Amino acid sequence: MSTQIKTSSRSIEINSVLRNTYQLLSLTLLFSGLTAYLSMTFNLPHPGLIITLVGYFGLLFLIHKFQNSAIGILGVFALTGFMGLTLGPMISAYTTAFSNGTELVAMAMTGTGAIFLTMSFYALVSKKDFSFMSGFLMVGIILAFLAGLAAYFFEIPALSLAVSAVFVLLMSGLILFETSNIIHGGETNYILATVTLFVSIYNLFVSLLHLLGAFSGED
Repeated sequence: MSTQIKTSSRSIEINSVLRNTYQLLSLTLLFSGLTAYLSMTFNLPHPGLIITLVGYFGLLFLIHKFQNSAIGILGVFALTGFMGLTLGPMISAYTTAFSNGTELVAMAMTGTGAIFLTMSFYALVSKKDFSFMSGFLMVGIILAFLAGLAAYFFEIPALSLAVSAVFVLLMSGLILFETSNIIHGGETNYILATVTLFVSIYNLFVSLLHLLGAFSGED
């Protein structure tokens, strides 16, 4: 009887984390979309790589420090809003530089949504434990990030394209891993889970947009 109660209690806790994660993720995606729209409307410039990285890692540190308080939630909105501001100029650049820029953005958004739903659905339905992917994803993301920096500073288009392709795979894997992590009780903090999924979606969208732009047939 005691075991059944513990199992039931754990199941309720996991469902609560999953529900809260998806609710907060939905709100942050809407908020990020709003800040991206405002950034495009007012034609705000991209802050640049250095400011973007400082802002991202600084807010990420804040969220981890206050992950169990309301400040952590505010930090999530600050981070997602900031990332939306950086996304606006990128979308504007594509819609301006490519004759089919709007279609490329729509395709990237559709692809991102399809991958997120597919990976999440598979993890939820199969209930498989993908915790074994943790080390691979961590090493892969670090290496891809460093390769991305090298491609940016040394201006190597081919490497940048390869990094985008790798990031599509890594972010898809991260969505699968994090969803599995939640339903198996490995992640019990919905604030951190939301950040992980949001970052996955953001990087997935940017990477797909880069790939679609590169293969669109326009310079």
